[in-house]
Amino acid sequence: MDQNLKKIIPFALKYKKNAILNVVFNVFYAFFSSMLMVTLIPILNVLFKQTEEVFEKPKFTGILEINKYAQEYLGFYITKLNDDYGAKYALMLVVGIVIVTALLKNIFNYLASFQITILRNGVLKDLREKLYAKIIHLPISYYSDQRKGDVMTKMLGDVGEVQNSFFQILELIVREPMTIVFSIFLMLAISVKLTLFVFIFIPISGIIISRIGKNLKAKSIRAQNEQGIFISTLDETLTGLKVVKSYNAENSFIQRFNDSLDKLLKLTTSIANKNNLASPMSEFLGIVTIAVLLWFGGIMVLEEGTLKGPQFLAYIGLAYAILTPAKAISKASYQVKSGLAAAERVFTLLEQENVVVNKPNAFVKHTFENKISVKNINFAYQDENVLKNFSFEVEKGKTIALVGQSGSGKSTITNLLTRFYDINEGSIEVDGVEVRDWDMHALRGLIGLVTQDSILFNESIKNNLLIGKPNATDEEIIDALKIANAYEFVVSLPNGIDTNIGDAGGKLSGGQKQRLSIARAVLKNPPIMILDEATSALDTESEKLVQDALEKMMQNRTSIVIAHRLSTIQKADNIIVMQKGEIVEQGKHADLIAKNGTYARLVALQTLE
Repeated sequence: MDQNLKKIIPFALKYKKNAILNVVFNVFYAFFSSMLMVTLIPILNVLFKQTEEVFEKPKFTGILEINKYAQEYLGFYITKLNDDYGAKYALMLVVGIVIVTALLKNIFNYLASFQITILRNGVLKDLREKLYAKIIHLPISYYSDQRKGDVMTKMLGDVGEVQNSFFQILELIVREPMTIVFSIFLMLAISVKLTLFVFIFIPISGIIISRIGKNLKAKSIRAQNEQGIFISTLDETLTGLKVVKSYNAENSFIQRFNDSLDKLLKLTTSIANKNNLASPMSEFLGIVTIAVLLWFGGIMVLEEGTLKGPQFLAYIGLAYAILTPAKAISKASYQVKSGLAAAERVFTLLEQENVVVNKPNAFVKHTFENKISVKNINFAYQDENVLKNFSFEVEKGKTIALVGQSGSGKSTITNLLTRFYDINEGSIEVDGVEVRDWDMHALRGLIGLVTQDSILFNESIKNNLLIGKPNATDEEIIDALKIANAYEFVVSLPNGIDTNIGDAGGKLSGGQKQRLSIARAVLKNPPIMILDEATSALDTESEKLVQDALEKMMQNRTSIVIAHRLSTIQKADNIIVMQKGEIVEQGKHADLIAKNGTYARLVALQTLE
């Protein structure tokens, strides 16, 4: 059994009752589907007056004689109806048997489909639940090397393909094979000689069809990977549409998108052509078999007299009835290969190791009482060191500022303190406990983070802020907006705090979005505040008002401020000047100016600007 198929089974076990019922109903469906052809024999016998007259009600002598018993039992009632009421009533009886058999077949078909629908949709839901939980718990570092579109394809397309393939497998191993088994059993009861030929046809057909489907799984994986690339291109285009248009890069992006679509077209066309070939090929091989059966069977009826005409016609009907499940099996086997390719991609993500996890019995505390200590840390995102032997301390209630040129490692400190990444060497301690020993939710519960990029969601202003404090009242939200100098523009919106701000806050200006991000952190009211270029998107007037509010807010909390605008951190208790991941200067604003070093030069450059 395929390893990826084994991994799907635990998801289905939750719905084992539905799976068992589906199997049971499919067995009954297969039985009545096969019997439908056999019920034609009595009709043909009555029409051609070949029914053997039975005047005594037969007795059941054992399971081995059930076929003979059924024929004699039916013959007895047909004879009785013929004698008592005439041939048309006998015909009515056998037609009624056909109708009842067809009804039972379709009832069990519906019941089987009902159960498989619950199973399919339940497995789909559970897979997506687990996949989303995995996506949201994987560390930030994982997505640095991944295409967002590829992750989306696994969630949306691949999981759906897995769902469909699992459904096909159930039919592949139960419904269609059982239909073939019952049909062959009945065919053997009619003629062993003719049925032996069918046994030769089935394996030959299987070998031919499997050769056609060679390499289908590998092509399916390539097609799904390419689908991830073109979805990523679409996502990047929508996210950066202003940049695309401002640089007149529309044609370049169109070409990039079309190239991906062309590759996807070739792969999907090749896969579809192989899929499409399976059904007509199996049907053609089946028709060849039927033709040979007509030849041999015709000789048995016309020359040898070893087979009656009605039985032969029913036999041909059974042989032809095998074609439908045979076609379904060949088509399903192709879809299963595509589904297993999708399952491989889904489980690659589900089984991705999370390298940033809580230790057993991780430390939990919901208050911050002492200090943050960063001791001799080294960190590299890949091979290049971003921080080198980096150390500092910040006491409770104090403000520390990190300044320096872009790429000096300032924002990396926030990623390590919040455990978005784990350090390579050294330690970061909060109240004397190493951050890797903390429970991550408890640690992050102490921290309020405002990033350079204001990250907002397609929700109302109120719901965006409630992320910081889910049980906050409207009054608390309004107070936070006032501190962040955001209330003035919010109150002027059509629905106030209930106004939807659009995708990524697209209905707001950059400054308005940033002030809402600050308000969200204010509402959380954490003891530690990290401001990563938090005022960079504000205009001069708003910056002064927000900076004043932030300074008041930071009086009673520990703050780490990463600033490009040095005018915003002049009152910090300690300013650390960074260059290429190392500390080159540190001290208060006035002391650093007096040194006339790196910090003084940065201040002079900004003053000139």
